[in-house]
Amino acid sequence: MSLEQFGDRWSLLIIRDMMVRGYQTFKQFQESGEGISSNILSDRLRTLEAAGIVMPEPDENDARRVNYRLTQKGIDLAPVMLELLIWGAKYEATAAPCALIAQMENSREQVIAETQRRWRQRDLTPLIPRFDEVPQDIPTRSSERRNK
Repeated sequence: MSLEQFGDRWSLLIIRDMMVRGYQTFKQFQESGEGISSNILSDRLRTLEAAGIVMPEPDENDARRVNYRLTQKGIDLAPVMLELLIWGAKYEATAAPCALIAQMENSREQVIAETQRRWRQRDLTPLIPRFDEVPQDIPTRSSERRNK
């Protein structure tokens, strides 16, 4: 039953982007670099809302614009998302900086606590940068695999 609520690729990426990158608008999700189409994004946001994982809120400055926010049920996925990020960086060629992944692996509880704090305080500062914004000279999991 759990996978039925959020088990597809796009839903997990939306949750990840909300949780660690502070994304909250339809446009931010579309421009995330993942290549999600607008009809799929709309469908997944509706599905996540129906499952009680996200909730729409009117923007404080423009009531015509909608911001999405994780519910408590959604933020409770933080430990699962962290493990998926660590696992993915370990076994897949990603642009994730090695030092960041190592830090996340070694301080899981602190990363989860900081994620939850940001959610409670509505702090949209990204917990981790977009991996495509990492400077070229910082070792990543993909550069490690290329050099082997």
